Amino acid sequence: MVLYTVTGHVGEAGYLDIANSGDLTGKNIYVNMTNRCPCNCVFCLRQTKKMMEGNSLWLKEGEPSVDRVMDLFAPYDLSVINELIFCGYGEPLERVADVCEVIDRLKSKYPDLKVRVNTNGLANLVHGRDITPELAGRFDTVSISLNAPDAEEFLALTRSKFGIGSFEALQEFAVLAKRHVPNVVMTVVEKVMSEEKIELCRKLCNDLGVTLRVRPFES
Repeated sequence: MVLYTVTGHVGEAGYLDIANSGDLTGKNIYVNMTNRCPCNCVFCLRQTKKMMEGNSLWLKEGEPSVDRVMDLFAPYDLSVINELIFCGYGEPLERVADVCEVIDRLKSKYPDLKVRVNTNGLANLVHGRDITPELAGRFDTVSISLNAPDAEEFLALTRSKFGIGSFEALQEFAVLAKRHVPNVVMTVVEKVMSEEKIELCRKLCNDLGVTLRVRPFES
């Protein structure tokens, strides 16, 4: 599933293909363009083949081309939606050039379109360069999954292929993104993380000059 909305429920039933989402007025539309990710998070559904095959966000037919994504958008009026969010089973910024091209094409028709990316913050490591200048004028919000208050716990949770330096790289990415994007936030999930650790994350975000968003836990 490439374009979808979220019903508010957890799990596969919570994702609705845009074609089945009815009136899009005021809704968030999600764009899922890759299965690739440099992390292997302990809490991710991609841990088992069965979950991957059964999850509607797993792109079973491979990555859609930019033209294919645009064809899927074509029937819909995006002027009525709340926000367009690049987020899916993989890390959206693995395909940063293609994501930017999709945004450029959409903004040529909808210049006021609000766009966000939900990211693990490791795109600069993925591409071996600073990609944050490419976010300018395209994204209104960059939302980075913080997951942990320190490098050791972050690596234990995410099992990033880039190792212990991933946590520092994530922080650097947030600081660099601030130069190009109006709103940079980091997220943690309540109840999954202790209040003490959340406060450590809050201090970290304050030091970086970004906002911490504590997401509600849904079971």
